[in-house]
Amino acid sequence: MPSSLNSSIQPFLKNSLSRAWTDRRIATYTEPLRVLVVDDNINGADALAAYLSLDPMDCRIALSGAQAIEVATAWVPDVIVMDISMPELNGLEATHALRRDLRTSHIVIIAFTALDEAEVRRHLLHTSFDGYCQKGQSPSVLVALIDSFGRQLRSG
Repeated sequence: MPSSLNSSIQPFLKNSLSRAWTDRRIATYTEPLRVLVVDDNINGADALAAYLSLDPMDCRIALSGAQAIEVATAWVPDVIVMDISMPELNGLEATHALRRDLRTSHIVIIAFTALDEAEVRRHLLHTSFDGYCQKGQSPSVLVALIDSFGRQLRSG
């Protein structure tokens, strides 16, 4: 782990390509969990949303940072899986905007990107994202990360 990382933020997962950065918890326990997948690659967004829907999660997609803000403020998901590198309004800018809005400031936001963790952290002025998952892994790694934020499945 790079020495520049805040040692008080301990990873919830052992996988170095996926970890929680904050102790934020999923605020409400809806069933199914509401997840907004944000990626400018429509095929990638659709595929990830389809996989997460099998878990089961209620997924919607947004294809830009601006669309993510629009959908998140109207729908208010429990978790946002946010790509970073998008044209116009990127994932960093969209996340900062969501954190400033009282309607969305509580949402768990996970950086989901091909960029490595050190690169993402270098661009953060403060911890706007609650976790990080590098693209290219099994989607089950992302599901485990989402679960680490306190998702509780109801029985019955």
